[in-house]
Amino acid sequence: MTPWTVVKDGSRLIWRFIRMHPVAFAIGAFGAAMYAGAILAASYVVGWVTDNIIIPVLDAGEDPDLLTIGALGIVGVAVFKAVGIVARRTAAWWLQLSVRNDIRNRLVAQMLSLRMSWFDRQAIGDLLAVADADTDQGTGVLGPLPFASGVSLLLVGAATMILIIDPWLGVGSIAGLAVVIAIDIHGSWVTHGMWEKVQKVRGRVTAIAHESFDGALTIKALGREEMVAEHFAEASDTLRDRFIDVLSTWTRYQVIIRSLPQVVILVILVVGALRVGAGDITAGNVVTVVYLLSLLVFPVQLIGFVLWDLAGSLAAWERVQNILDADDHVVYGEARAAGETSPAPVDGSAVVFSYDREPVFVGLDFDLRAGVTLAVVGPTASGKSTLCLLLARLWDPEQGVIRLSQRDLRSFAVSELPKEVAYVAQDSFLFDSTVRENITLGDDYEDDEVWDALKLAGAREFVLDLPELLDTPLGERGTTLSGGQRQRLALARALIRRPRLLILDDATSAVDPSVEAEILRALKAAELPSTVVVVAYRPSSIRLADEVVYVDERRILGHGTHAELLDTVPGYARLVHAYEEEARRLRQETS
Repeated sequence: MTPWTVVKDGSRLIWRFIRMHPVAFAIGAFGAAMYAGAILAASYVVGWVTDNIIIPVLDAGEDPDLLTIGALGIVGVAVFKAVGIVARRTAAWWLQLSVRNDIRNRLVAQMLSLRMSWFDRQAIGDLLAVADADTDQGTGVLGPLPFASGVSLLLVGAATMILIIDPWLGVGSIAGLAVVIAIDIHGSWVTHGMWEKVQKVRGRVTAIAHESFDGALTIKALGREEMVAEHFAEASDTLRDRFIDVLSTWTRYQVIIRSLPQVVILVILVVGALRVGAGDITAGNVVTVVYLLSLLVFPVQLIGFVLWDLAGSLAAWERVQNILDADDHVVYGEARAAGETSPAPVDGSAVVFSYDREPVFVGLDFDLRAGVTLAVVGPTASGKSTLCLLLARLWDPEQGVIRLSQRDLRSFAVSELPKEVAYVAQDSFLFDSTVRENITLGDDYEDDEVWDALKLAGAREFVLDLPELLDTPLGERGTTLSGGQRQRLALARALIRRPRLLILDDATSAVDPSVEAEILRALKAAELPSTVVVVAYRPSSIRLADEVVYVDERRILGHGTHAELLDTVPGYARLVHAYEEEARRLRQETS
């Protein structure tokens, strides 16, 4: 990447941001133009005061009228300049914060529209870094942008004004300023690659922090705090070093950039004095040029700030853009939820699915009648949870089709399938909110409906013991509850929606076997409009099911009643006997 590539790509990025909120930029640019005009006017006023007030007064004495005019001119320019500063800064913040907000909203919407397979390839901490730090830095160039646009006008106006006053002074001023800007462009190019390294390491630090906090229980249980702290410290030290590299490079360039304008002013003073001595210009002309250049020192540096910010913004924006460009979207149809209150039949034919290269299912076929309770049984890693994910369309099969009431799951419009299908995972996720809000998730349900769902899920009793009942805050991920309590709340969240297909992926594994059996009996006895699919390990749960499917060897090896499979499927019989033996052993140990 060349220096001009940074400028070209940066200009495209800036133009993209401006189009998002053109009014804010226009107001900021107008305020910057007022500021630029005020500087030009101030230099003219100072030159006029020098020639018409200061020198005549020194020669002939005081002129009250001219003093008043000069004072009014200076005050007027100052007020005009102040208004421009307020407009420029207010609009700059408006522009930056509005664009940043829009980008974050787009990022979240984009990520939620992608397949679960995309998330499996990402580090959650890295995604958090993109949504936070990278978005901040990617839009950081917008802060000084309106001022820089005004400075551009100021440079054109100043160069024109100086050339009109004296071509020699104008050429020297333009050449000096051009050298400063060229150094800024080169410096921004140098730091662009350095900023890319910073952003990558920053994502790594965030990923390690997220993983450490999320796995705090495991870390403490295994006594690995020191190891994790050292791992985090190593990444943090690397990030610190990367920042130091960028800032030290920036400082070296700033020494040059801040010194050059002063050198240019000294040269102009010398040349100007010679031109005054030759009678080509007046002392007021020299004062005007020097004063104008002195006022241009900071604005020219601001152009440098924009270029340096642009290098960091480009490096951060590349990471944001990678997510916005991801095209692994879930494809939806146009079908709407049927709105029926009866259980739904489910079937699949020739289903092929794999996570990586190793297939999970090959030629999977099944047919589930409406209203039955189906237990999914199989050895570890046989695909039980994968079947549940496919039924809920959290993953799509590579080949074949899965239908709900004779409709392909992929034909449903966005957010329509969850109106008919509810999925409850083994690892129940609860939000940092109240019991009620975790159950309703913003939908309009009466409290009586919430209590009924809690009762059916076996959660009513412990919720009644909470200090604020339904209004009790649960903490992040429901940390104030036990694993079994969290699972029962997650089940209530699904039940309140009265789905036509209820999928329980080992969703009661953290509760006692007797409680699990009681919940399953209640679900069967309740007047639910649901076909129920449950991943089961406990013999008591398997026996409560109307039908059982035995999953192994990448397909369904048996489908029927528990008794039928015991007689006809040897693998199923061995697995169930092993479950029963383990349950018997546990009862003996606890008795």
